Amino acid sequence: MRLLKTVPSLAAAMMTAGAAFAQDEVLSELPIIGAPTPGGIAFQPAVTSVSRGIHWLDNMLLVIITLIVLLVTALLAIVAFKFSARRNETPARFTHNTTLEIAWTIVPVVILVIIGSFSLPQLFRQLEIPDADLTIKATGYQWYWGHEYPEQGIYFESFMLPEEELEAAGYPPEVHLLATDTAVVVPVGAVVKLQVTAADVIHSWKIPAFGVHIDAIPGRLNESWFRVEEPGVYFGQCSELCGIDHSFMPITVKAVPQEEFDAWLEAATARYAEGGATIQVAATE
Repeated sequence: MRLLKTVPSLAAAMMTAGAAFAQDEVLSELPIIGAPTPGGIAFQPAVTSVSRGIHWLDNMLLVIITLIVLLVTALLAIVAFKFSARRNETPARFTHNTTLEIAWTIVPVVILVIIGSFSLPQLFRQLEIPDADLTIKATGYQWYWGHEYPEQGIYFESFMLPEEELEAAGYPPEVHLLATDTAVVVPVGAVVKLQVTAADVIHSWKIPAFGVHIDAIPGRLNESWFRVEEPGVYFGQCSELCGIDHSFMPITVKAVPQEEFDAWLEAATARYAEGGATIQVAATE
């Protein structure tokens, strides 16, 4: 079967081959913060105000749901015990209870209003973008990401690192399937406006530690934002089923102090300013 794959042109390939190493030339060692953990059941650490809000809302909903489950379970136990055939040989034959029916209609409405009053502000917070210090455009392809810094004229493509190249790129083996050959680099504390689109099918740009999850739709430009509060390496994935290699288009973001970002930006401008043009080649499988 012949498959049509997109690969970098010769010039772009030369840049991409050493991209992971070139980025580390101007970046200090960073802790891996935003990554899944084996057996983990909780969220990744929250490093933005949006993700902290999401965590708080989730915890609040967990409390409400737990109380509802306990109440319903208690009522079922009481009914099963009090109205069993042994204790209630002559059952009542009424068909409704107006007070009870009003109560179980009003109480859920009140609960939903309470939940909505906290959920909607959190949704608005994700979509109301503050004045941005930096703009990044992410374009989803089958199956990799292209990242552009439009104001700086920088563009590069990010492909998943093969397992045998992780150590040379400075990553531990645990981040296989998560690390990419080139990472998005952002300054800590800066408001980053994220513009997301796609070139072929629907993708989704997601970094759990940032609380960012936004669809990349062909022909549309969706926007979100984040402001990372802690230096480190953060991983994400395409989160919209987009084809056979959907599982192999991860996202890597490195958050660094402003002075390191300035140094990286200078080096990246020299390396990527010409862009990463691509060509189509046929591959046999």
